[in-house]
Amino acid sequence: MPESLPAAATVPPHGGGALHPLLLQGPALAAERARAATLKRIPISSREAGDLIMLGIGGFTPLDGFMGHDDWRRVCDEMRLVDGPFWPIPITLSADAELATGLRPGEDIALYDAERDEVLASMRVAETYRIDKAHECRSVFRTVDQAHPGVKMVMAQGGYNLAGPVKVLSDGGFGERYPGIFMTPAETRAAFAARGWRSIAAFQTRNPMHRSHEYLAKIAIEVCDGVLIHSLLGKLKPGDIPAEVRQRAIATLIDKYFVTGTVIQSGYPLDMRYAGPREALLHALFRQNYGCSHLIVGRDHAGVGDYYGPFDAQKIFDEIPHDALATRPLKIDWTFYCNACAGMASARTCPHDEHQRLLLSGTKLRKLLSEGGEVPAHFSRPEVLAILRDYYRGLGEHEKVEIELKGHSAAASVRR
Repeated sequence: MPESLPAAATVPPHGGGALHPLLLQGPALAAERARAATLKRIPISSREAGDLIMLGIGGFTPLDGFMGHDDWRRVCDEMRLVDGPFWPIPITLSADAELATGLRPGEDIALYDAERDEVLASMRVAETYRIDKAHECRSVFRTVDQAHPGVKMVMAQGGYNLAGPVKVLSDGGFGERYPGIFMTPAETRAAFAARGWRSIAAFQTRNPMHRSHEYLAKIAIEVCDGVLIHSLLGKLKPGDIPAEVRQRAIATLIDKYFVTGTVIQSGYPLDMRYAGPREALLHALFRQNYGCSHLIVGRDHAGVGDYYGPFDAQKIFDEIPHDALATRPLKIDWTFYCNACAGMASARTCPHDEHQRLLLSGTKLRKLLSEGGEVPAHFSRPEVLAILRDYYRGLGEHEKVEIELKGHSAAASVRR
């Protein structure tokens, strides 16, 4: 059972203080936008834009910007910031040598998202520093194999990082694109308080929810006041189902198969890093800022291919200091539909062998849907499958072939 919490509130923001959102408001926002238009523009990647938006809404409390060298090194080596708080993955801004060496400490720059043609923030450069990318990859991803999508991302970055405090100027359009779904930590905390929830389990997903996912969420509802189904809204790998479709499928599942008032559906702006155990820790950390007391951690949480053991993301919570995070893992074994049990079960509750168990990955489901194949009856709810089939029917043949080819050629397949 989840640990008991104080009657007055759920978990405090990470670092022990208040939420620390960096997104400006009102006259201060208008003035800084005007000033940022006069500054040197520095292009940022999709991953960096997502991190910046999380800084803006307070999801990365207590950070005030992108990490300097000493924080980068200590996070890689010890999963802590220089001033003490736990942090499992570096939050950094990359640059090539020419750009980095052309900046002066104290110089103000504008961080520019070319995809949206928008300046997302201003930053005062505190430091530029060269990084050991291989060291970061070994620390965070446990590998330097560039077939790993997270390693590939880091190795493709410039060889320098830029550090400094930021003033965030936009939510990157997430609020406009996902009204009612994209919520800030202050908004989820207010929603929990309005419902009288003190113990809340976050369910992390990058896929439409199938029956195993539904089962995980319902286990959490049995032991917590409610569940936050918290979907990734940032970039995924090619061939994955778009966020808009996933959100519609999840909303339908909640409406048809969950008790009213036990679930809140929301989303957050990050790209996947595919860092397995360390990403599970980051998921717990920012869910603490969102007000969640627990994070559901199942099989292969944030995993990719065979780089991590199926339950490494659970084990890592036992390897960090007990006071590192207030949000605790809700560890659940491998779940599936068992024909002999005639219902959903886990490896801890089902005595039957694999021939009785319905096991189907998200990758396999996408392949079946793209090819118009038959999906086993107990893998997903019919209303969810109808939404997904409509999406795949709307794709052109070229897009379906691309999905199939990318699914086959990917060196690793993210399971959840």
